[in-house]
Amino acid sequence: MNTSEYESNPILDKLPKHLRQYIKPQNYEDYTPVNQAVWRYVMRKNVDYLSKVAHKSYTDGLRKTGISIDNIPNMYGMNRILKDLGWAAVAVDGFIPPAAFMEFQAYNVLVIASDIRQLENIAYTPAPDIIHEGAGHAPIIANPEYAAYLRRFGEIGCKAISSAKDFELYEAVRHLSIIKEAKGTALEEIEKAEKHIEFLQDNMGEPSEMAFIRNLHWWTVEYGLIGSLEDPKIYGAGLLSSIGESQWCMTDKVKKLPYSIEAARTSFDITKPQPQLFVTPDFAFLSQVLEDFANTMALRKGGLSGLQKLIDSKELGTIELSTGLQVSGNFESLISHDGKPIYFQTRGKSALAYREKELVGQDVNQHETGFGSPIGRLKGINIPIEDMSPRDLKAYKIYEGEIVSLDFTGGINVTGKIVTGTRNLQGRIILITFENCKVTYKNDILFESYDELYNMAIGEEIVSAYHGPADLKSFDLLDHSLSTNCYNNHQEGLTELESYYKLIRDFREGNNTIISRTKVFEVIQEKYPNDWLLPIEIYELAILSNEKKLAESIKKHLENIKLDQPKLGQLIDDGLELATVTTMA
Repeated sequence: MNTSEYESNPILDKLPKHLRQYIKPQNYEDYTPVNQAVWRYVMRKNVDYLSKVAHKSYTDGLRKTGISIDNIPNMYGMNRILKDLGWAAVAVDGFIPPAAFMEFQAYNVLVIASDIRQLENIAYTPAPDIIHEGAGHAPIIANPEYAAYLRRFGEIGCKAISSAKDFELYEAVRHLSIIKEAKGTALEEIEKAEKHIEFLQDNMGEPSEMAFIRNLHWWTVEYGLIGSLEDPKIYGAGLLSSIGESQWCMTDKVKKLPYSIEAARTSFDITKPQPQLFVTPDFAFLSQVLEDFANTMALRKGGLSGLQKLIDSKELGTIELSTGLQVSGNFESLISHDGKPIYFQTRGKSALAYREKELVGQDVNQHETGFGSPIGRLKGINIPIEDMSPRDLKAYKIYEGEIVSLDFTGGINVTGKIVTGTRNLQGRIILITFENCKVTYKNDILFESYDELYNMAIGEEIVSAYHGPADLKSFDLLDHSLSTNCYNNHQEGLTELESYYKLIRDFREGNNTIISRTKVFEVIQEKYPNDWLLPIEIYELAILSNEKKLAESIKKHLENIKLDQPKLGQLIDDGLELATVTTMA
């Protein structure tokens, strides 16, 4: 990603290359007058309604983050204000992988899908768009406690280990979001995509860590309520950006449950309104539950189960041994004894690191075909190698130039000539390098070479296992190509309907005050009888200027639309009510 394509700042400068690949220019000029009208309608409705039911941080945050009710936010303008909160925002390519999404949060960066929903999906869309991200996520980060939770969630969430089925579900949801917002998609295709998601959700098998963490994210960051069960307030971005669900969720038809770690095991369906929501007493409690969940993750537990999770995931991951040595790669197999791993093997490019920094000479070129090593204690010796002093090592002949045969508990044997050892900052040995080395398990040869050096990891146990590499610079993680704008399909020039939206917008903003709103309405009524949003905008202006005859004509026209399309009834009624509220104000 060329940084010249977006405006960087000190926070964005810290982003690693593999995250920058998802950033794309906002292209503000691509927003049509209809897009602007959609934003304005949703924001006016939200601010009017949410001021009563949202957490007070929402309305405070709108002001602090500089998000306008009348105009789609410009990312550059948002960043100038967000920097005072210690955050930044970037436009990204719609749905991005969950781990990447969370890693952005760990760097105090909000990812904002710059596309905006179509008028047909004004009440709700499963696709991430600027209404959801900009008007939903951004305002709440003005609350310091919540911002700390969001950042911490990113740090922990991006380390969660996924399964192959997680990726399949992600791709299915991403596909649905694209076709649902793409103009002209057949209803049959959308229904087929929704059924495919339902099938995947019903056949996920044992949930992965990423599945659990996504559930926690959904029930807090996206669909969270805060306060008491009797009088909850909205803070989740999915609710804040949905004029339909923000009202639905406040009714008795949606069950309210006290938030706890059990939310991690409560799945959700992105295609349907949620039957229950979780209520946290305050933002600090969110962090408490997050830490409780993190204690269940391989990130903190390590061990045999953590290593097995990495093998099952088939994705790039890292284990950290008790010496602090970190091994990154695609873990392929293990050997265990008495419930503990005694040998692990990666395949393909692998790298070794200490404290997230690659060890010199232990990069993917050195370990191009994989890395394997025994772990644990030597048989019959009470003190583990990592705790041996230089005198201990010499006494056991684990010393430079010695030809040794090391028998590990569980049956692994390493025979060879010791070339050198690598120590950590505390002086503990973390790696031993051999030549003329042979590694066996019972009668099986795991490694044998007289020409190639063998590096044996030192560590009594695996203390951590997590998604991704220890040192981000060790691997080429650039694998994403930016897609074209799927929603708005920007064309040269405006359509006739869009040009009328622009005329009314210009009039309201004082850029063109000589147009006849009556004539514009008559054209819309004749040529675009199903369009309801522009008549509402004209109605608002008619009410403001006390043009009662025009207002009555528009209201009658909208009543006819409601008869033909009952599903638009609530949207039209809300629009008319907003116009009245504006006049009274």
